[in-house]
Amino acid sequence: MIPASVVTFIDAEVAAATTSYDDLRVVVLNGTLKRSPEPSHTDGLLAVTRRVLEGVGAQVDVVRLVDHVVPPGVQPDMREHGWERDDFPDLYRSLVEPADIVVLASPIWLGDQSSLTRLAIERLYGWSGEMNSAGQWSYYGKVGGVVITGNEDGGKHCAAQMLYALSHIGFTIPPQVDAYWNGEAGPGPSYLDDDRGARNHWTTRNAVFAAWNMLHTARRLKDAGGVPAHGNVTTNWDLSDPDHPNPEYR
Repeated sequence: MIPASVVTFIDAEVAAATTSYDDLRVVVLNGTLKRSPEPSHTDGLLAVTRRVLEGVGAQVDVVRLVDHVVPPGVQPDMREHGWERDDFPDLYRSLVEPADIVVLASPIWLGDQSSLTRLAIERLYGWSGEMNSAGQWSYYGKVGGVVITGNEDGGKHCAAQMLYALSHIGFTIPPQVDAYWNGEAGPGPSYLDDDRGARNHWTTRNAVFAAWNMLHTARRLKDAGGVPAHGNVTTNWDLSDPDHPNPEYR
């Protein structure tokens, strides 16, 4: 639960906003290992960021990969590579492709991002060889951010890996867009336990800042028509191989 004082602050900031964000779409890919409707500590911290995003009218869709059949691979559709079922193409077309903001959310296990978060990154990578209408890679003009929870350490390590991956495949990364919470060393309470995480004002502040920085950056990119298409248009290069197994060479 978000503390009442934080809700009051967020809602006041939302009410004072002079820029419109209600045409922006956000998709959150949550790498929690818990299937719905089991409570997720990562969802707990996401609630802070969502309070801002939804408060200004942005459409927010949250996907737990664990609730879907998403096989491993770096091809857009793994059904074409021996898998009987693959839900990710539909998730990509319906949620990721039209999104202005993509948030990767992850628990920390053994000091690292979850296997499902890594899977999400690999599957996003598989679609990075697509092109947008300007002839750039498909994630140009989209904003990326991360939300992370876990016991002990690993917050900055996970954020560094996740944000680098998003940047490398074409996402624009705003300033201070990593929100994370870590518990004390050793087994102990997690984010939602006894409202432990919600009482950490540093984490809450970062989650709020991350939301606003994603909104501000997405607003400017959308209004500008994306990243200028000059010097970065893939069709101006003759090095592509549409059938290459590595998305970067397609």
